[in-house]
Amino acid sequence: MPGLLVNIDVPDIASGEAFHTQAFDLTVGRRFGSDFVELLGLDAPIYLLKKDEGTPIAPDRDEHRRYQRHWTPIHPDIVVDELDAATERALAAGAVLEAPARDAPYGRIAMFADPFGHGFCLIEFNSEGYDAFAT
Repeated sequence: MPGLLVNIDVPDIASGEAFHTQAFDLTVGRRFGSDFVELLGLDAPIYLLKKDEGTPIAPDRDEHRRYQRHWTPIHPDIVVDELDAATERALAAGAVLEAPARDAPYGRIAMFADPFGHGFCLIEFNSEGYDAFAT
C-alpha cells in the first residue's frame, strides 16, 4: 500500500528531537536504538536519522552531509491553525526566520530554516486554502 513518511537527517538525535517536538508540538512514537526516532502528530510520521556531518550522502557520491543552511527543492510545509503562535514556537525552539509571514491567496506563509540547515515553511490556510488556485 502506498504511503508517505519523512526522513530527516540530523547530526544528533537529542537535539533533533528537542527541536521538532517543541517547534511542531510532535510526540515521540517509537525509538529504534539510539540513532533513529519516530515523531508523530502530523499527517505523515517524521523519522529522525542520526547521520554525522561529513559522511557521504550516498554510496559513490562525492558529496558529504553538512548541517549549515542548504537548499533543496523538497521541503516540508507544516500547516498550522495560528501562524503567529506557531512562528513564536518555532523560533523559541531554535528555527531561523528567513521570510516573515506574508499574505497569499491561500492564507499566510512564513519561511524558516531549522537548526540543522533544512528549510521549512509554516502555512495558515484561509477558508479557500489551495482551492484559491484550483482550475
